[in-house]
Amino acid sequence: MAGNEDLTGFIREALNRGVSRDAIRDALRRAEWTDEEIPGAMRSFAPVEFPIAVPRPRPSLSAREAFEYLVLFGTLYLSAIALGTLLFQFIDLAFPDPLWTPQRFQMANHAIRQSIASLVVGTPIFLYMTRRITLAVAHSPLKRASPVRRWLTYLTLAIAVGVLIGDSTTLVYNLLGGDVTPRFLLKALTIGGIAGTAFTYYLSDLRRDERDAGAGGAPEASEGDEPGAAP
Repeated sequence: MAGNEDLTGFIREALNRGVSRDAIRDALRRAEWTDEEIPGAMRSFAPVEFPIAVPRPRPSLSAREAFEYLVLFGTLYLSAIALGTLLFQFIDLAFPDPLWTPQRFQMANHAIRQSIASLVVGTPIFLYMTRRITLAVAHSPLKRASPVRRWLTYLTLAIAVGVLIGDSTTLVYNLLGGDVTPRFLLKALTIGGIAGTAFTYYLSDLRRDERDAGAGGAPEASEGDEPGAAP
């Protein structure tokens, strides 16, 4: 935190003294600030003509926003787990184990009902929250840089990567042992498909956020511009 404050304070002072943005970037690079830190700090100041540097609005965290994102990602996890469980049961019923008892089939029917109930409740809420948040972000692009949005997106990516690694490891282990059945392969593909879809979607969404949301959705000034600095 202190480093970021030092960086933005330096940029503010330099812009106020009329130093060009190119010269500021060059000085920061020579001072060993990284190319990940410099653009974000530079975008803290708006490219507008004014005697002193004009700060941009920064994303803030509100209780309402945290609630909306927690509901969004919570129903995402609920729907993904319910979908996976439902497909697992269908696979088990399509390729039943000869040693299964009637109780095992009853358990499968119970799991199917439970999964369908979770999907019926969770999926519409997830779709509603997705639409609500998408409209809010379109109205105020600064929301793309929401801290809770980024944290939960990275958490979702971490979970998806963990599931994919575990699924791949289990698949390779069974392949090496020669213990591969149609039921196992279909379940592995189910897990990989659900986790892979979530990973691909949220990774692309995160990349779009990092490209567009650093300063309220507005692009940074071109390399030669010097807005926000004294003439």
